Amino acid sequence: MSKISKTLRALSSLVRNPWLLNHVVAADETAWQQRALVHSHRQLTAQGLAAVPLQAFLATADHTVRPFAFRDGGSLPTDLLLLRALARRVPRARYFEIGTWRGESAANVAEVAASVHTLNLSAEEMRKLGLPARYIELHGFFSHPLPNVTHLHGNSATYDLAGLNQQFDVVFIDGDHSYEAVRTDTRRVFEHLVGPTTVVVWHDASRQPGQPRWEVLAGILDGLPASATGQLVQVENTLCALYSPGPLPTHIPDLLADPAHWFEVTLRPVS
Repeated sequence: MSKISKTLRALSSLVRNPWLLNHVVAADETAWQQRALVHSHRQLTAQGLAAVPLQAFLATADHTVRPFAFRDGGSLPTDLLLLRALARRVPRARYFEIGTWRGESAANVAEVAASVHTLNLSAEEMRKLGLPARYIELHGFFSHPLPNVTHLHGNSATYDLAGLNQQFDVVFIDGDHSYEAVRTDTRRVFEHLVGPTTVVVWHDASRQPGQPRWEVLAGILDGLPASATGQLVQVENTLCALYSPGPLPTHIPDLLADPAHWFEVTLRPVS
């Protein structure tokens, strides 16, 4: 049977029995988990990366996230709180991110950092991918008006990162979440943008807080250079993995444990 015939038969089976997709996803997730677990020396278990409480990064001032649109495809409030807290810890922090979208992460960090660089595909590149015009227009909605945000355009796999000629204090990787893209972004960021004290954060390294997204973790682990001898952890209550050049207080995650930390949330519309 030809590959095309096999593919058509498989698709036909999925249409007739959509529940089969659960088995496909589960098998794929298991394969990525096995690939990631090869890196067991990096504090990794079958439950995922060792965990660090979000509170380990927060100071008294770290209690507000703005802007936050509650729209599809964005970060959790706790993800943005983490980024703001990391930038706030460094005087005149320099922040770099891959993946602009509506500009919420860039705008949140811009309030507490000296400079923000955000890299995204250009409008022309997105049009070539067939993306809707309105979707393209929304990119940078919150970040374009801000004077300390520099918008860069290009593919993170080929963009001249070395040409930026600087290392950053915080790097946020939130572009394409496929294995190959995560591996490439990780390798290139560490090659060109990471210094001895840089903290690197990957978004969507979990599907839900505490539930590993193994394809992303495999990409991170395969992309990290041998020279990256710091700690790789998941940050509790977020969707983020984090690389710290210094030691952090970690523990093995347990989704069924009593919540050790919880939060008070206050919502106030600003527009």
